[in-house]
Amino acid sequence: MEDDRVMSFDDWCKLNGFSRSTGQRIIAAGHGPKFIQLSARRKGVSVAENRRWQAARLIETAA
Repeated sequence: MEDDRVMSFDDWCKLNGFSRSTGQRIIAAGHGPKFIQLSARRKGVSVAENRRWQAARLIETAA
């Protein structure tokens, strides 16, 4: 995916493997990526921002 492509909220949830309600909880708690307001009722996130968010969530395993 191109880094400047904007995904819808639903696409973002699907890409990251969680439900819409879980995505809403993540965003409401302030733990999600920065979203772009596309219109009065739609928001999206860029591929690059999603990658940064995922990278920030990486953890070390104790294996």
